Amino acid sequence: MNGQYGLSHFWQQGDAITHLVALILLLMSVLTWVVLIYKVTRFWQTRQHAHKVAEHFWHSKNFAEGVGHLGGAQSPNEFRALALDGLSAIEHHADNSDDLHGALSVNEWLSSCLRRSLDNSSARLHSGLSILASIGSTAPFVGLFGTVWGIYHALINIGSSGQVGLDQVAGPVGEALIMTALGLAVAIPAVLGYNALLRQQKSIVGQLNNFAHDLHGYFITGSRVVKHEVTAREGATILARGR
Repeated sequence: MNGQYGLSHFWQQGDAITHLVALILLLMSVLTWVVLIYKVTRFWQTRQHAHKVAEHFWHSKNFAEGVGHLGGAQSPNEFRALALDGLSAIEHHADNSDDLHGALSVNEWLSSCLRRSLDNSSARLHSGLSILASIGSTAPFVGLFGTVWGIYHALINIGSSGQVGLDQVAGPVGEALIMTALGLAVAIPAVLGYNALLRQQKSIVGQLNNFAHDLHGYFITGSRVVKHEVTAREGATILARGR
């Protein structure tokens, strides 16, 4: 490329709109990588807590020891929060049986509280992903707007100078196309990161649901409910009994 053309030349020749679009794309890019790094770290920590549930929590001598294995309250811990919410629900139902929720059985009250805790955990895990989705869907159009405005601005300058040669048109138009490339460079990591993190979030929510099921069985029956696959014969037997 000729030395008189390039990103620096495009910035110098651009107006306030061009500068604003470029700064918006820069802000989107920084925000994308900040969210990606934060969410990847958060999901990694949550998956570590899931391993602790399987390896330590259910092998503990009592509930307090199991919660201690899940870590402290300083770092975000969805599994620890779920366990403590279940314990709080049981204690609250026992201590406030005269309240309106006392009409509910402890089974129904515990199920409701665990479901509410799961919804809150899912919302916290999903927070930030909407930013990636918004950036991934809007960044290409922001870059395209910058390109259209840059071409318009370049053509105005060429028309006012009276020079209409190909070399006078190719340089400014090529510089304007940089904005489209920048928009794609911002959007692609956001889209790929959003899809990858969304899969991780669904996996973690599934693990939280399993943990909530086990907690429900523990608080109601005093022991963990062991799930097993239902065979076709067992399924037929269950259906026959239901009839």
